[in-house]
Amino acid sequence: MPYTTVPGRKAAGVLLYALSTCPWCRKTKELLNSLGVEYLYIDVDLAAGEERDDAVAAVKKWNPPMSLPVIVIDGQRAIIGYRPDDIQAALGQ
Repeated sequence: MPYTTVPGRKAAGVLLYALSTCPWCRKTKELLNSLGVEYLYIDVDLAAGEERDDAVAAVKKWNPPMSLPVIVIDGQRAIIGYRPDDIQAALGQ
């Protein structure tokens, strides 16, 4: 899958599934950027073919209703939606 890496401090393994047109997804990226943590993200709507299928399957695993953003922390926990307090707590902020 074509993830984009945003450099920063390694606080945890952070993987963000987002939509390029989603205001809550943009706010989540802005929050992660302001926290200065490293994270990977993929805009699911911009992926194509097998990459898109893989991204959709990953989102469904963590959030069957498919609402975005989905933030996966260390491959063990998911935060669904823009929840700044939960994101900050999960990253030790």
